[in-house]
Amino acid sequence: MFAMVTTVILYVGGFVFLYGVIRLAIRHALEEIEVRRIQAERAQDLAAHRDRTLLRENGFLTGS
Repeated sequence: MFAMVTTVILYVGGFVFLYGVIRLAIRHALEEIEVRRIQAERAQDLAAHRDRTLLRENGFLTGS
């Protein structure tokens, strides 16, 4: 009987632990996605600013 109770407790505890690990992994993945999205947005803004600066300094490249 003791072996059965111990098995059930470990079995349920294992599922609770696994649920927690999966939840933690998903949370970290979502945070990483948010950080990468912000970095990509910032890189796009910097590239647009760099292009505008280049064209302003080198107006002959625009063909106007």
